[in-house]
Amino acid sequence: MSKRILVADDEALITKTIKFRLQREGYEILTASDGKEAMELLDKEHVDLVVTDLLMPVHSGLEIIQKVKGTMQQKIPVIVLSAAGLEKNVVEAFNIGADDFVTKPFSPEELSLRIKKLL
Repeated sequence: MSKRILVADDEALITKTIKFRLQREGYEILTASDGKEAMELLDKEHVDLVVTDLLMPVHSGLEIIQKVKGTMQQKIPVIVLSAAGLEKNVVEAFNIGADDFVTKPFSPEELSLRIKKLL
């Protein structure tokens, strides 16, 4: 059974790029275009890893991390995607349980390697 990854980012091009790359590697990809959609998917779908942007409409990536690591108390790895210059948010993400961080713009190959490491 292939691993399921939730990719949450409000930038459609980033979501499509990640989905295309990871599907080629055999992962099943669920996508969310905002934090609300990501929260809903977490409530109804089993996922093995989450890749989330920090700054999204409705719910932030920080709220998604809090849900996975706090409310759900899951050991699901979370990788944060964020633009450079948001160090304060990245530190907060690690403090509430993020497992890794990738700076935008990013290399899809690097993200793939980080996912393999965590899974």
